[in-house]
Amino acid sequence: MSKEKYSPLMFLAALGPGGMAVTFFMYLMYIVPRDKKEFPIPTFDTLKEVCLSADTLMIMKAVIVFWVVWIIYFSFKHLQLLVWNLKKYYEFKKTKEFEILKTGNAEVTLMAEPLTFAMTVNVMFIIWAIFIPNLWSIVEYLFPGAVVAFTLVWILALKIFSEYFTRLITQKWNADFVENNNLWQLLSAFAFVMVWVGFAASSAMSHNIITSTLGLVGSTFFITLAVGVVILKIIVWFKAILRKWLDETASPTLWIMIPILTLIWITIVRNMHWLHTHFESHYSAGSYIILTTIIISMQLVFGYLGYKVMKQNKYFENYIHWKEKNPWTFALICPWVALVVFWFFFLHLGLVKTGVVDKFGIAYFILLAPIVYLQFKTIYVMLKLNKKFGL
Repeated sequence: MSKEKYSPLMFLAALGPGGMAVTFFMYLMYIVPRDKKEFPIPTFDTLKEVCLSADTLMIMKAVIVFWVVWIIYFSFKHLQLLVWNLKKYYEFKKTKEFEILKTGNAEVTLMAEPLTFAMTVNVMFIIWAIFIPNLWSIVEYLFPGAVVAFTLVWILALKIFSEYFTRLITQKWNADFVENNNLWQLLSAFAFVMVWVGFAASSAMSHNIITSTLGLVGSTFFITLAVGVVILKIIVWFKAILRKWLDETASPTLWIMIPILTLIWITIVRNMHWLHTHFESHYSAGSYIILTTIIISMQLVFGYLGYKVMKQNKYFENYIHWKEKNPWTFALICPWVALVVFWFFFLHLGLVKTGVVDKFGIAYFILLAPIVYLQFKTIYVMLKLNKKFGL
């Protein structure tokens, strides 16, 4: 790909593998046993204990290794494509095409960079957790570093968004909103909630009141900003869709609310942990099933409607199975990654925790089956797109 033809949307090609690494981490999170009071997430030590235990079945040990190998692969692929994008983006910034991009609606695509950086911080934390022995003994020293890292991403995201938004409302330029007959403007909200969920990690897991509160404040700031952006963008740009139909090349943007909803839920759960850790505030199991059901319902509605639209305009045929290329195609990956991740919450916090479904019972594996199918279907599409774009 030449520097003139490069698009910042190619950062989404790196975002997908990072999210896929998270999906395999969810198996370790909810299926592999551990002391959840001492270790809120899986670590090298908890996995080692299970794998070395004589009580653990060999099939469980093999499956754990299988999941870890996939985490390694997708983490490596994420970092590899991140580096590739940074090189291409640096070259692209020197071109005339970049200056043109900075003067139009497409400037919002620059938000794909901080979005991917936020995912990188999450991926690195997962890698450190499952491969560094005794990490949890020094974890309180790592959380401030995570807050600093997400603050830097926060600054970058705000800089890009503020420059774009300020120009949008203060200068006379070609702001033809009818031409924005898609939901790609929600990319900025997606970036904000990704940073938001990162701050919330320190809020949930740190026992230091200062560190965790900084995480809480940071995540609360971004939820306010993200929700405001979502409301504004949907109202303005959905009107354009109704006036001029949907831009076929940006059809995957119809699914962008799926990852946004997943990240909103993760942050809610993490901030609930902040209340529990520092103020002994407990939430009933029933509240989880209500909230998870609401969110999974909204995600399935967006997913179904988006699928019907893309099926009708033959998007899958043209941009996945045929030779048509468009960077927006990589936006197909994140929504299904997010749905896989959220299904784990729906199954374990919504159904298992409330006693509706017995863990490792027949109903449990029936409900787990769609996750596995969707996950590997998404992997297939991701690898196919990477091959098409030469990645």
